[in-house]
Amino acid sequence: MEKENQIFGIRAIIEAIQAGKELDKVFLQKDAQGDLMRDLLKTMKQHKVNFTYVPVEKLNRLTSKNHQGAVASIAPVSFHDLETLVTTVLESGKTPLFLILDQLSDARNFGAIIRTAECTGVDGIIIGKQGAAPVNGDTVKTSAGAVFNVPICKVEHIKDAIFFLQGSGVKTIAATEKTDSTLYDLSLNKPLAIIMGSEDRGVNPSVLKIVDEKAKLPMFGTIASLNVSVACGAFLYEVVRQRQ
Repeated sequence: MEKENQIFGIRAIIEAIQAGKELDKVFLQKDAQGDLMRDLLKTMKQHKVNFTYVPVEKLNRLTSKNHQGAVASIAPVSFHDLETLVTTVLESGKTPLFLILDQLSDARNFGAIIRTAECTGVDGIIIGKQGAAPVNGDTVKTSAGAVFNVPICKVEHIKDAIFFLQGSGVKTIAATEKTDSTLYDLSLNKPLAIIMGSEDRGVNPSVLKIVDEKAKLPMFGTIASLNVSVACGAFLYEVVRQRQ
């Protein structure tokens, strides 16, 4: 976590939230107690701020200051409202292309994906508030600044975002090995949202149940999977190829 994007101390974090600062992640000491900590928890829940409990050793590594059991990072970008973004893209007259990242947790993979998304004309990236990779300095650096050019939406539930997209006429395709269809079997010329899963578990099974299509990349080596940012690039560039 970069020092210039860091807030430490319970009162400072409460004031930042109330002032409308976009906090990407809040780390709380596992066993922290007290009225002020309860006030912080209440404020975060009211404003739907993502937080994680961690050992005090992690907080001490993040800052040498008196953190009082709480350290937060300010997001370097502002997040977009999903419904507003989808409506704007649909009204623009172009064929939409959205990217949904289901529990992707590595900031560098996230940055690499954002960079490819910007190069392939993705209209928006959708991530969950819980369990998603942070939008931090590593993300910005790995994206080569593309994070400032691609709208990012944070949603409460990935499944609700999928239902909304489907209701808006956007076809949803999940990248998964749990299918017989390859990416190259599908037509990608319609309004589209591609769902990529986490590095270790892939797309959540409950999400796989509700998508319109599932697709995999053909594999010829002995290793059974690709890095998620590489797989995402293959999916996005097949969309580009078919649409040109």
